[in-house]
Amino acid sequence: MEIRVLAFGIVKDIFEGSEKIVSLPREATVAELRAALRQSFPALENLRSWMIAVNSNYADDSLPIREGDEVAVIPPVSGG
Repeated sequence: MEIRVLAFGIVKDIFEGSEKIVSLPREATVAELRAALRQSFPALENLRSWMIAVNSNYADDSLPIREGDEVAVIPPVSGG
């Protein structure tokens, strides 16, 4: 299946755009998406942390991803 992954903040620079299409096997989990993103975009390892949101909610690595889900990569946030 193909998943559209939205990028925010510094991740837009890493992706060289605001979204990417990622191919995953059916019944993939957030952990599998993380692995695919790390392989395609090694610069993600340079971030202190980054989260994945599925359908506007932060997602645990065990959460299944389904075709049509809204997926976003959220970089570390700082401020005061």
